Amino acid sequence: MSRGGRPKVTVIGAGNVGATTAQRIAEAGLADVVLVDIVEGLPQGKGLDLAEAAPVVGHDSGVVGSNGYEESAGSDIVVVTSGLARQPGMSRDDLLMKNAAIVRSVVEQATAVSPGAILVIVTNPLDAMCHVAMAASGFPRERVLGMAGVLDSARFRTFIAQELGVSVTDTHAFVLGGHGDTMVPLPRYSTVAGIPITELLPKERIDALVERTRTGGAEVVALLKTGSAFYAPAAAVFEMVESILLDRKRVLPCAVRLAGEYGVDGLFVGVPVVLGRAGMERVVEVALTDEEREAFAASAGAVRELVEKLEL
Repeated sequence: MSRGGRPKVTVIGAGNVGATTAQRIAEAGLADVVLVDIVEGLPQGKGLDLAEAAPVVGHDSGVVGSNGYEESAGSDIVVVTSGLARQPGMSRDDLLMKNAAIVRSVVEQATAVSPGAILVIVTNPLDAMCHVAMAASGFPRERVLGMAGVLDSARFRTFIAQELGVSVTDTHAFVLGGHGDTMVPLPRYSTVAGIPITELLPKERIDALVERTRTGGAEVVALLKTGSAFYAPAAAVFEMVESILLDRKRVLPCAVRLAGEYGVDGLFVGVPVVLGRAGMERVVEVALTDEEREAFAASAGAVRELVEKLEL
């Protein structure tokens, strides 16, 4: 808890995702925010800039930037966005090892001064980085969460609403599995005002929306040419942080370490969970068809392959 009695959230990594996440949290008056980055001046500059917007926006959240972790002590939530984007010529395995080293280091430092925090991991490859964070922190599974499902569901909801010409607020989408090409959007549990989209759209249109959701991140990268998505990822992190700090018990898809649920044990995979003040309060299990179960198992298998390379 910060000095003013407000909760404290530390965001590690002051790039686009981290800074936009800090902005959303501060401007909602949800918590005081500490922005941490190794680049000298970057978190301090962005923190000061955000603080100077407060009188205009009308909130009293504190925002500070730091190159160390002293300021972050006693954080309620630590959001990890730091890591490298994939460079030309860099294999996925290279990225995996480099980001694993970064995540291990920042999680060890952050949790040393915030031993009661809840970790929200954003760094890719997401599911594998959750394993690194759990090993580095020694935290129970309730307090290590990966942000991917909220983002993937938001993309699916966007495409459904655009396709049907309806409000995004009336669309709900259900996405399971690892973050990436193997994710498992579930159309029969995805609805518009409670009506399954399988009743509203032909199969070929649904298949096209599912495919666009799977490649949603790559579509943004291809358009931007340099960099990747950050507005929607930051919004997705904010939704998780809000549900935790306000103890809202939202049912949101997050990467959590499964302990037998959905037939998977000991792996971080995206599933719907109840998020409250204690972190992940319970996993919501739904019945899957054989086809959906196979797709989920394949997605879990892809996560397992990456985790085995890490040799945690």
